[in-house]
Amino acid sequence: MCAHISQFELIEKLEIFKIKGKDKRGHKLLRIIGKFFPGRSVSVEIVKKYLEEKIYPKLKEKPFSVVYVHTGVQRSENFPGISALRSIYEGIPIEVKENLEAVYFVHPGLQARLFLATFGRFLFSGGLYGKLKYVNRLDLLWEHVRRNEIEIPEFVNDHDEDLEYRPMMDYGLESDHPRVYGAPAVDSPVSMYSMRCIS
Repeated sequence: MCAHISQFELIEKLEIFKIKGKDKRGHKLLRIIGKFFPGRSVSVEIVKKYLEEKIYPKLKEKPFSVVYVHTGVQRSENFPGISALRSIYEGIPIEVKENLEAVYFVHPGLQARLFLATFGRFLFSGGLYGKLKYVNRLDLLWEHVRRNEIEIPEFVNDHDEDLEYRPMMDYGLESDHPRVYGAPAVDSPVSMYSMRCIS
């Protein structure tokens, strides 16, 4: 029981899930920071319990949108696994699913795009896949979300700035790996054809 309490408190402390602000259509925003999710140290049942107690009750009444920030997510640290995602999704109450208007997926990497393009329709029923909107740059997010009403961590802004100067990172053609980050983008075969995909 003590482990469950500490996991619950960890989710709360990290502010992985935060309801604050509105999009430009006046819908509440649920911000999710993927990098903050301790995928290997928190059980799926605790995440579901946290969402049931702290998040879902605030989303049952009116339409809302999700801003999911994928910046800095590493599969080995932040990804709970496909079956866990499916279990969390299936645990969302029907009235909450019906109120979901859009999911803004900020900084999707090549691997995440390929995964969702391949399995998204099978994993997420009820039209969620059709509500997914990829947002490569924060400037594109501000077209849908009121900038001053959502808190974006500094590392997300930094990554966005890096993408402005190195756009090939969006497509997996240039690595964001720190060892090749300072290397010339055109002259270095390592940076152009890195085998490392962005999670």
